[in-house]
Amino acid sequence: MPKTSYVQMAFMVLFSFLLTLGLGLWLPEVLSAFVQLFGLKEDMVTHSIVLMYLVFVLYLAVPSLPRGSVKIKDKAVLITGCDKGIGFALAKHLHSKGFTVFACCLLKDKNGEGAQTLEKMKCERMKVLQMNVCTDEEVRQAVDFVKSQLKEPEKGLWGVVNNAGISTFGEVEFTSLARYKDIADVNLWGMIRVTKAFLPLIRRARGRVVNIASMFGRMSIASHSAYCISNYGVEAFSDCLRYEQRRWGVKVSIIELGNYIAATGFLTRDHVENIAEKMWNETAEIVQEDYGRPYFDRQTLIMKSFCSNSTKDMSLIIDAITDALTSRYPYSRYEPMNAYWWLRLHISAHLPTPIADWLYRH
Repeated sequence: MPKTSYVQMAFMVLFSFLLTLGLGLWLPEVLSAFVQLFGLKEDMVTHSIVLMYLVFVLYLAVPSLPRGSVKIKDKAVLITGCDKGIGFALAKHLHSKGFTVFACCLLKDKNGEGAQTLEKMKCERMKVLQMNVCTDEEVRQAVDFVKSQLKEPEKGLWGVVNNAGISTFGEVEFTSLARYKDIADVNLWGMIRVTKAFLPLIRRARGRVVNIASMFGRMSIASHSAYCISNYGVEAFSDCLRYEQRRWGVKVSIIELGNYIAATGFLTRDHVENIAEKMWNETAEIVQEDYGRPYFDRQTLIMKSFCSNSTKDMSLIIDAITDALTSRYPYSRYEPMNAYWWLRLHISAHLPTPIADWLYRH
């Protein structure tokens, strides 16, 4: 079960309290006016208030209700991006739960540390393989390997977790077109390539596709356009896939990460500095003159602060992915993030754009 932080629960309780006051103080008057306007019965006001409150309470309560679990025995899951960070931790966690894990590593052929550590487990249920999600040939080879290793290939593969990803930063005029393509090649096209390759096996198992995205797939933020674009694409692809695969019994979930840069290992303060220097040197002279180096340095400092304020605790992420793979009725979206980003995400996604822009001026 995905966990809800105490801050989020406190916020929901406070919101429920305020809603209760609203229901008691001004909503009856509004509904009475509505009923009189359309000539409806007066007792519909009371019924409407009770119904609205019931719907709200159910909305808060349903996520806590048990949804059952599938049997893990003899089920296999493929995970991309297992060299480090979330993929590495997830591979070990799912293995400990009893899954057979196909851990795909970018650097296996180069004796990467993550791949070597997983191989040293020397367990039949931990299978480490080379895969660059941007390479058609390596993905095809991975499919052939998985088929050869499954005990009952005709029953398919239970799950694919598309975790491989990269990140960057920089305002539009400082980000090269090549950088936009690099980010999309891994985060979007790589995810689509792997999903399409393994989907026949997933269909046979009536299994799961779990795509790791970000809160920046539902809200945008300055200096992250390349990353936002790729994640918006992941969200759209996942939604379409969920609609299409419903008839096959395949369930598709999106994991919308908060600020977990430290956990993913995407960027460090030193990495940010190197990217910034390269970005500045490759930027057109007219852009450098118009923005100025002091402004650029301030934006770099903000990105370093973003890295420093991120969390290394991956427990919410691991719990969310595990639930998406093991629950009989997984959620379409999981939001493992702290209260600040959770609130900002929903304000940005649901409030009118001018209000959200005013609240979060970038």
